[in-house]
Amino acid sequence: MGITRATPTPTAATLGTSPVKARGRQKTSTASTDEKRERILKAAEVLFDQQGYANTTMEQIVSALGVTKPYVYYYFHNKQEIFETLSWRPTVACFTAMDFPEDDHRPAHTKVTEGIERLIRSTIEHHPAAFFPYREPQVYRPEYIAMQKKLANHFYERLCTLMEEGRQDGMFDFKETRLTALAACSLPGFLYHWYRPDGRLSPAEVVRELSQLSWRVLGLRSKRRPGASHPPSTPETSSP
Repeated sequence: MGITRATPTPTAATLGTSPVKARGRQKTSTASTDEKRERILKAAEVLFDQQGYANTTMEQIVSALGVTKPYVYYYFHNKQEIFETLSWRPTVACFTAMDFPEDDHRPAHTKVTEGIERLIRSTIEHHPAAFFPYREPQVYRPEYIAMQKKLANHFYERLCTLMEEGRQDGMFDFKETRLTALAACSLPGFLYHWYRPDGRLSPAEVVRELSQLSWRVLGLRSKRRPGASHPPSTPETSSP
């Protein structure tokens, strides 16, 4: 039985609170320290992508940066903290893709198609860190995985509700709501097997192709199914 209406859920801002607690010696954040943290993260991201988590050491990260160990340990306690920090950003970007303002009165099918496109675009824009959870799921701490699941449930709860509204409006054709949602959103999950930023298709082309494939899984219609209920009209704003 599918979800018919979403129950109240924590806000995306609350769910997006990072489970990665900085344990380095840094006490305050400034533009300069943020820049240095980003430099460390970028260097580590390249190494994790090329060598994998197990084969990457803090010494290699230090060497790639051309700095001393205290420079890195000032910001990060160990390589797992770096790895989880890199992974959390795309997790939040992807699993909040179906969040829309309360005053967004567009039809449900419009929100679904836009949200799925956001999901796919966010996955590609955060390459390669977005692929780390698929490649090395064993690395993450239980606390991290628990927060990741909360965000995923938040995403699918919103998606399933909008899907059922869109079906009622006659714009989607599917049977099992949750199964269809999982199938439609599984497409970007396989990107890590084959995606290359310098591949034959540009990132924008990959987003477009995968989005259209996902919409087909949902049974997106070009016209409303005859006999379906019409969605409420979008309130018009008066001109000043």
